[in-house]
Amino acid sequence: MKPSLERLIQSLTEGLIERDAPSRLILLAALAGEHTLLVGPPGTAKSVLARKLHNVFSGGEYFERLLTRFSVPEELFGPLSIKALEDDQYHRLTDHYLPAASIAFIDEIFKANSAILNSLLTILNEGEFDNGTQRVKVPLISVVAASNELPSEGELEALYDRFLVRYQVQPVSEHQFENLLTLSSNSKIKLIEGDKLNPAVIEDIQCQAQAIVLPTDIIQLLHAVRDYLSQNNQYISDRRWRKIVKLLKVSAFTNGQKQVSIWDCSLLQHCLWNSPEQKQALNECYESHLGLGTGFYPERLEKLISTWEASLKADKESEVQRVDNRGHKLYLDQKQQATTEKKFVEWQCKDNEHLYVAPQGQEDLADDAIGYSRKELQEQFFDSHYKQTHIDGRWQHIDEYVRYPENRLMLERMNPEYMEPAKHTDRFVENRVNELSLLQADLKEQKTSLKAFLDSARLHIVEHLWIDSSFKTTAVENLEQSQQQISNLASRIDAVIAGYGNLPRVN
Repeated sequence: MKPSLERLIQSLTEGLIERDAPSRLILLAALAGEHTLLVGPPGTAKSVLARKLHNVFSGGEYFERLLTRFSVPEELFGPLSIKALEDDQYHRLTDHYLPAASIAFIDEIFKANSAILNSLLTILNEGEFDNGTQRVKVPLISVVAASNELPSEGELEALYDRFLVRYQVQPVSEHQFENLLTLSSNSKIKLIEGDKLNPAVIEDIQCQAQAIVLPTDIIQLLHAVRDYLSQNNQYISDRRWRKIVKLLKVSAFTNGQKQVSIWDCSLLQHCLWNSPEQKQALNECYESHLGLGTGFYPERLEKLISTWEASLKADKESEVQRVDNRGHKLYLDQKQQATTEKKFVEWQCKDNEHLYVAPQGQEDLADDAIGYSRKELQEQFFDSHYKQTHIDGRWQHIDEYVRYPENRLMLERMNPEYMEPAKHTDRFVENRVNELSLLQADLKEQKTSLKAFLDSARLHIVEHLWIDSSFKTTAVENLEQSQQQISNLASRIDAVIAGYGNLPRVN
């Protein structure tokens, strides 16, 4: 099946520039029985893609219509039967209209008015059409819809939700513009009838895809994406999640897998955005989980290693107070010499001048512990002519006053503790190194697993049917960055182990 589908994809992309991704998406959506919305300006090959999709099916009708706000139901569902009206019956002639088509293209889908909307929703969701008093099954496989803009009216939200796959189509890029101008219109790929699809093949694919396993790591990834969307106030209906799982299983089955892989989940970016601006963030959320199946959780490891680095820093910088040979704690005096004296008394200075207390009898002898210089004493407390003041019943000259030690401003100071690096026991260091060695071994195992995962990615992602070429390059680059990241983390652990080995030891 896979080679046949690859040929179908080649036929879809032939003659188009930079349309690999939407070509694969519309075919996968059709295989899953879902519908695709292409958003983009006119002239970007949206209708061409729909016609090409019809060409990969054998038989079945193709229907195409451009809607306007004035479109009437007859344009989509067929005219009323005059003969039936004569018999008082309401019946539409649906041949060659949407209810008879297997593949359809509806341009400007959000121009659908209320007269069209209910019937269109029933066809898209249930695959049925109410024709008069009868509800009939329609042969519709998939609708490719197009719009220049997203819906702004609430009544169109249900219609918008019917399109599981959404893709924003951009004009051809600048570096491919020349190729666009010189592109040949001659078709070189000729599909053989055996390659073409039909309703029976589609039904068989969907039936067998139900048996595809949804592994635990993929369920965890879907949980993580759902939490991310919830945190960003983006609601995704339960029905849509169910359809997404179906799409992932069809992707895995047609790609020859027995279970959904992390690579199938790259399709999430095309199923979960409500506006194109959200797609990049969704893709980044997905890419951040690449390689998690190998046990590599960079955020947890970064936090853990940072904690160890902080612990090593604290252990390196830890200090204890020195003691003398009698066990007395040591301090550093003013000359930075060891002393057992915890305190000392110091004559205070300001601007290189010694300070004094005020003469007895003043309210604040020491000026709130700031003190007075000789000049300040003289100006505030001594006679300006004789430079004397009255103390204890007698006159005292300032020269005499400053000679007495008791008049000096002396304050008690604390000698700083004499600290030295803490020394650690061999047992302490050994316990730390043993804990780190376990983390080191775990990182080594994760590095080996991540390398194997990267090697597998390089081998299998290239051959994946539903991943476009641009994403294949991005995915491999992302894994290579993860590989470099785990190498950096391992180097940091090595450095922490070496740091503990170099700590000062108790003799």
